[in-house]
Amino acid sequence: MLSKTVRMSAITLVLAVSPAFAQVWNGSAPTPAGNETAAPRQHAPRRVYQGVPPLVVENVTVEESTNWSGYAVEGSSFTKALGSWTVPSVDCSKTPNTYAAFWVGIDGWTSNTVEQTGTDSDCDGSHPSYYAWYEFYPEPSFLISSVAVAPGDQMSASVTYSSSTKKFTITIKNEKTGQSYSKSAKVSGAARSSAEWIAEAPCCTNSGGILPLSDFGTVDLGEDYTGVSSTNYATDSSGSGSIGSFGSKVFESIMVKGSTGANEAVPSGLSSDGTSFSVQWDSE
Repeated sequence: MLSKTVRMSAITLVLAVSPAFAQVWNGSAPTPAGNETAAPRQHAPRRVYQGVPPLVVENVTVEESTNWSGYAVEGSSFTKALGSWTVPSVDCSKTPNTYAAFWVGIDGWTSNTVEQTGTDSDCDGSHPSYYAWYEFYPEPSFLISSVAVAPGDQMSASVTYSSSTKKFTITIKNEKTGQSYSKSAKVSGAARSSAEWIAEAPCCTNSGGILPLSDFGTVDLGEDYTGVSSTNYATDSSGSGSIGSFGSKVFESIMVKGSTGANEAVPSGLSSDGTSFSVQWDSE
């Protein structure tokens, strides 16, 4: 894989845009289900930055987004996405009132639902906050209070789909503590057309806007960093394998500021085995 500097230099040579969609939450308070607690933020589908067109670099299509940084693979009838990452700490003295989410999911790359679970590393004012959550977008996000989260913890997570029940199941586990949680739900209109491993600037303000990104330094995702086998992997109608095994259907997303196009979070190239990568915070 090319270095981040080389890839970014190539991207800045081109202009124009790929189409985007932006189904966003309206910012109203979600209604908790049963004993669940609504999460303070929601996690939207990818929003494409209207600045540069996709660029193919070493068989990977590189695109820019205003809310996602990481990798996605496209295909058909996805039934499984497996991920792992190390929870990063946040520097709230540098970036108060900012937010960052790290997750694995199905859908949302070019579709209007996302079935996902992950962790947040937020700055509530100048105080760091770490927690696990799940979401079947466009339904609200919910906290997972039974799985404690702290910086340095290694998390594993999966999103699976059952053709018999027509339900998605999210599972997340803290590999350090052994705590885990699962939840199943039907999602109307789910395309099952992509799987993702993402660092995200979550939403929403009352107007549905993306929130500022907390300084998480670097987050490491995948088997090479966490030691959790068969992550980051996905399964669709054509087969199962690591991110890199999807060949020309692999996409890299660089997060940029919507107003200026300045880098906010930039992923590394994939590891040689196609399972792992890092995302580096660049700016709020």
